[in-house]
Amino acid sequence: MIVTVLGLLVGVLAAVLVTLVWWSTPGRPAPFLDAEGRPLAGSLSEKQWVELNGARQGMIIRARDASRPVLLFIHGGLPEYFLAERQARGLEELFVVCWWDQRGAGLSFRGNDPAVPITSEVLIADALEVTKYLQRRFGQERIYLMAHSGGTFLGMQLIARAPERFHAYVAEAQMVNQRRSEHEAYEQLLAEYRRRGDATMVRRLEQAPVTADRIPREYLQLRDQAMHELGVGTTHEMRSVVTGLFLPSLQSPAFTLGEKLDLWRGKRASGVSALWDEMLTVDLLTLVPKVDVPVYFLHGAFDRTCSLREAQRYFERLEAPRKRFLLLEHSAHSPLFEEPALVLDFLRTEVLAQP
Repeated sequence: MIVTVLGLLVGVLAAVLVTLVWWSTPGRPAPFLDAEGRPLAGSLSEKQWVELNGARQGMIIRARDASRPVLLFIHGGLPEYFLAERQARGLEELFVVCWWDQRGAGLSFRGNDPAVPITSEVLIADALEVTKYLQRRFGQERIYLMAHSGGTFLGMQLIARAPERFHAYVAEAQMVNQRRSEHEAYEQLLAEYRRRGDATMVRRLEQAPVTADRIPREYLQLRDQAMHELGVGTTHEMRSVVTGLFLPSLQSPAFTLGEKLDLWRGKRASGVSALWDEMLTVDLLTLVPKVDVPVYFLHGAFDRTCSLREAQRYFERLEAPRKRFLLLEHSAHSPLFEEPALVLDFLRTEVLAQP
């Protein structure tokens, strides 16, 4: 009887949650308003789909001033606009920002469509088509490119192939040699849990050892929990994917309920998940040792998802006409959402200030 009552309560609460989410979100990004509450002249705030490279691809484009330089944002394992609208609105003061959802992710999710397998070549070609679309639409010869986490695996290759289309590249948590990064992270996690005397987590990590040539599935299933408990995962303050990502995604007014579900349905089949095996075989320093556009690396001091040591190694050896490295002392894997004021000031004074 108790189990039945609890089951009913859980069902009722779930139904109430779904209903609240359904009715509380209009499914469109908020407009920019002037002092009188009217749409701000010259601003832009839209959600749209464009047929590019043989696929219907979704994106949100926002700018307080649509005449500003254009910035294409390439997300990592999950589209990130729902976080930006809470924690990094200032980006849209500096740029016309295109929050593009990669093929198979978020607004671009189309179920289990096997017609075009998701590979790095396909996603780089998609990103190039999005770039061309933005250039045409806004009449700009070059745009800015910003990528985060797994998105940097694509971003670095994109600027190497088409440097003539970009003013500069901004990498947030640049991926370099992910196999080495995972091995390093495992050793650091194990050492910290031993220091804390957490016998349970130590035992679980020891049962799934990461070596220089093997990353067990059991470790990957444990990794996020272990990193977030230590404050070295998505953000330094985040302790749970549920409270830090899932619930905030449900609260975003920019998406319908179906689009919010697609955000999580697409996570397993797109982007980082689809390219994971390939990412583990590539060292970007070998693949892309030189680029012809300015490069800016942003990296959190607490980041264990993408190795700070590997990013610094890449930065030191990478040949570029201009390069700068910003270490964010209070951030983990997502400096734009953890220390937005510092990141935005860097973009304003270092990136946009260059001719």
